[in-house]
Amino acid sequence: MDHFALKDGVLHAEDVPLPRIADEVGTPVYVYSRATLERHAQVFRDGLSDVPDKLIAFAVKSNPNLAVLKVLQRQGYGADVVSVGEMRRALAAGIAPELIVFSGVGKTRAELTAALEAGIGQFNIESEEEGLELAELAAAMGLTAHCALRINPDVDAGTHDKISTGKADNKFGVPIDQAGQIFGKLASHDGVNLRGVAVHIGSQLGELAPLERAFAKLGELVAALRGAGHAITHVDLGGGLGVPYRKGEQLPSPAEYGAMVARVTRDWGVKLIFEPGRVIAGNAGVLLTRVVRVKRGLNHPFVIVDAAMNDLARPALYGAYHHFEAVEPTGADMTANIVGPICETGDTFAMGRECDALQSGDLAVFRTAGAYGATMASSYNSRGFVAEVLVDGDKFAVVADRIAAGAIMDAERVPEWLA
Repeated sequence: MDHFALKDGVLHAEDVPLPRIADEVGTPVYVYSRATLERHAQVFRDGLSDVPDKLIAFAVKSNPNLAVLKVLQRQGYGADVVSVGEMRRALAAGIAPELIVFSGVGKTRAELTAALEAGIGQFNIESEEEGLELAELAAAMGLTAHCALRINPDVDAGTHDKISTGKADNKFGVPIDQAGQIFGKLASHDGVNLRGVAVHIGSQLGELAPLERAFAKLGELVAALRGAGHAITHVDLGGGLGVPYRKGEQLPSPAEYGAMVARVTRDWGVKLIFEPGRVIAGNAGVLLTRVVRVKRGLNHPFVIVDAAMNDLARPALYGAYHHFEAVEPTGADMTANIVGPICETGDTFAMGRECDALQSGDLAVFRTAGAYGATMASSYNSRGFVAEVLVDGDKFAVVADRIAAGAIMDAERVPEWLA
């Protein structure tokens, strides 16, 4: 459930009519619902009610907006970060350092140092080389870094190739058949407390079977590591649970996911860490856009909107589907190609899509845009950066300013020898 619904024929975010936001903030603009974020955070937590010892760390990469992070911090969530920038955002939102998990395959020496200085809760080590570097840094600083070794279980998540992270040829983690040897090497070094293992096999999973296969392999590894004399107290199960992008789409619920996790891990005796992102934020946001014009096409008209691939990259990157609908539907339908103004054929949101009838000046939304939306935006074609708004009941606030193309250009310089 989300809190975007028609009221008196006009699409609202909670109790705010979207035309009001368009008039006051302009378009395109991302609109997030606080009530939806809070509801999804609670539903995910409730789904894990049979897991006694856990940390839920929101995947900041899915939506790093400070206001969004603050909402989740108030829900007791920690943060899964993949850069020092994300770590600093989490800290700025009030998330306690001990509730921050630092993942990511390419942590730099400067990032490792900054995270050690911040006192974060856990590093998910992606390679033997990274573990040795972290141990060296921590020992030199007189600190101990709490760590888990990320495992690549060679499990196909059955999702898009570009968001699959658990197959043998993906760049993440260490091969599971080498994990015992690497764990033993790293555990012997001062500076690190290698207390567990981690796994994350991909994003937008539509079924639980791949996750269960990965978790079963992890359970066998935990038993083997304990058999070798290692103390295993923490296991990070990552994220990846999918959300419905199409109306009527049925996907595993957090309750079904939680029941599977509780069954598979019941004998592990560890603290479990979860890294939900999309499942919390995805349906909590829409991208509000205005129709520039409708252009005749050979087979279908082109509905040209003022949002573009620089504002919402997923369709161009992944061929991703986002439901598209009018803010003030008339009841009439059309079949159209929905495109943006960028000078690339890739700036296409949908071809031959059945949608509400639209004309120049009408407002529309791309649904399920709260995750991997604004965070992936760029200034391509010198278009500037999209604004973001958070709605709370009958009020709203701009939580990320629109950055005009001129402001971006102001940061550039022509060297004297070209003047």
